[in-house]
Amino acid sequence: MTQDPVTRDVAVLSLHTSPLKQPGVGDSGGMNVYVREMAAALAHAGSACRVYVRRDRDGLADEVAIEPGVTVVHVDAGPFGLKKEGLPEVVDEFAAGVLAHFRRRGHPDVIHANYWLSGVAGHRVKHAVDVPLAVTFHTLARVKEAAGDPESEQRAQAESEVIGCADVVIASCEPEAHQLQRFYDAPPERIELAPPGVEHALFSPGDREGARAALGLGRGPVLLFVGRIQPLKRPLAAVETLACLARPEVRLLIVGGPSGPDGEAEYRRLRDRIQSLGLTDQVTLVPPRPHHLLSTYYRAADVVLVPSRSESFGLVALEAAACGTPVVAAPVGGLRSVVDHGRTGILVEDATPAAFAAETAALIDNPLLAAEIAMNAADRSRSFSWAAMARSLRAAYRKVQSLVPISCS
Repeated sequence: MTQDPVTRDVAVLSLHTSPLKQPGVGDSGGMNVYVREMAAALAHAGSACRVYVRRDRDGLADEVAIEPGVTVVHVDAGPFGLKKEGLPEVVDEFAAGVLAHFRRRGHPDVIHANYWLSGVAGHRVKHAVDVPLAVTFHTLARVKEAAGDPESEQRAQAESEVIGCADVVIASCEPEAHQLQRFYDAPPERIELAPPGVEHALFSPGDREGARAALGLGRGPVLLFVGRIQPLKRPLAAVETLACLARPEVRLLIVGGPSGPDGEAEYRRLRDRIQSLGLTDQVTLVPPRPHHLLSTYYRAADVVLVPSRSESFGLVALEAAACGTPVVAAPVGGLRSVVDHGRTGILVEDATPAAFAAETAALIDNPLLAAEIAMNAADRSRSFSWAAMARSLRAAYRKVQSLVPISCS
């Protein structure tokens, strides 16, 4: 009788961003949280993880142990200070560095690449060592383009090639699985669902007044936007939602920093719009905060606004729900899976600031409705855990380990 394969060692590729970096700074965001928590959960389940990232500054140790079973490996690939747009040029060098480390420390059982750049590197590494390749894309070029955020054809074509040769593509939710099939013709039998989780020891309901006191806030209603400052996330829509409310007692906190090639320009537009709308006294721009401190902001808020143009999953919405805070979100991508409309939050089909303001006002003005949604949201969030995600991933790994690796057609 043949035994199921055991996944003892996973090589996690995360070329462009490191789990050691603080989310919300530069290109660091939800993917940092995802990679770190995924690796930790896999290690707890018995699959040690080596997380390969690009060395982007001097003084970094070659290897950094995050916790038992999780090690970050810094790979030399290109000069320090290289912008994200220049990273495609160093993918080959990164792949070579990963292979060099494999030769020194041994081949993994599975390669798990995150984001398209790592997918390209993982594709090349896979064929060099004949090890199964799993890929999580986090965002997809053709989905972003359909939402009004154009990406390069180079990226879209690279994603197609990686999907064509990946042994398994990990989707965070059913909408993402459908997008992979619709935009990339991904074979459905090679797509596996593994929803991200939330760390309930950190993100859980708490005392709103205590959270507000800790942040130096008054007693009036508080709206919250958490995310990188870039057009895709639509922080301007959060500010314009506040303007449409026309209530001087309502505060808006925007937590995050500029990100991507348009980040600085978007940040300037945000500040200018706040000033032109006369909202300077009502809006606070908060620099990125360590991930574990975000729970205080979620607990302090009456409503969390998530007006993104696209979201592969929506980790902010899930963390807010876990803290018992109602979410008003755009009905895009994974947000349709995270937010159960009318029960655990509100999906605004007409995702305009006026429509967001109307739904937000309905929650502020109806404490009983807000409390019911908050309770439902916290309860539903308990079905999402990183441990459950690790179980799904390990099942997907075992499946591809038992098969002949996919070859490029």
